[in-house]
Amino acid sequence: MAGHSKWATTKHKKAANDAKRSKLWAKMIKDVEVAARTGGGDPAANPTLDDMIRKAKKASVPNDNIERARKRGSGEEAGGANYENITYEGYGPNGVAVFIECLTDNRNRAATEVRTAMTKNGGNLGESGSVAYMFTRTGVVTVKKGELSEDDVLMAVLEAGAEEVQDTGEEFEIICQPTDVQAVKEALVEEGFEVEEAGQEFRPSMESDVDVETAKKMMNLIDALEDSDDVQNVYTNMNMSDEVLAALDAD
Repeated sequence: MAGHSKWATTKHKKAANDAKRSKLWAKMIKDVEVAARTGGGDPAANPTLDDMIRKAKKASVPNDNIERARKRGSGEEAGGANYENITYEGYGPNGVAVFIECLTDNRNRAATEVRTAMTKNGGNLGESGSVAYMFTRTGVVTVKKGELSEDDVLMAVLEAGAEEVQDTGEEFEIICQPTDVQAVKEALVEEGFEVEEAGQEFRPSMESDVDVETAKKMMNLIDALEDSDDVQNVYTNMNMSDEVLAALDAD
């Protein structure tokens, strides 16, 4: 969505305190464990695991924690949980679409926590399919900008299936089909570019412009949802202007 990357940066700044960092680390460790269970414990043979480990290290998750999660997932160590993926859909303040991905070992707890967060923060859950049609699973690979130009990146990834290169300020985002993520990543590495992250996320096909007040309410809703250990990702279709983002940053 327009403003997506700027909003992600704003959120990361606001998530710098210890409590939020601890929550973020716990979710990343869970991702590593599930990736290892699904595709095996060798990062060289499991691109998803490799990406999750890379992402966790970028967020400064301790290496010991990452390695223990990898071993639990692969079965090298006991203690792994049986997580299942569940999605919830609904609307936030002023009709902003919200799509929530959970990874949980307790379906009832996840449902209760998501419903409570939505209800207390001006949102409401919808039926399955109520907003999912607005979101498309998308491949996203990011590289450090450095001295690179948009054309440098585009030329490197065009034949690998890249659809678009977006300048987000400090990084370039390469958009592609989810099935092309690994090919795009390999093309970048081959050219000597430093890949920051590679993975999949849901991007909205239609957007909802929001004012400062709605953006603040949405931020509170997203924070409440992400406070649940069961919630891995929260996607919305809100679009914020530079002025709205500046007002959020100023808070």
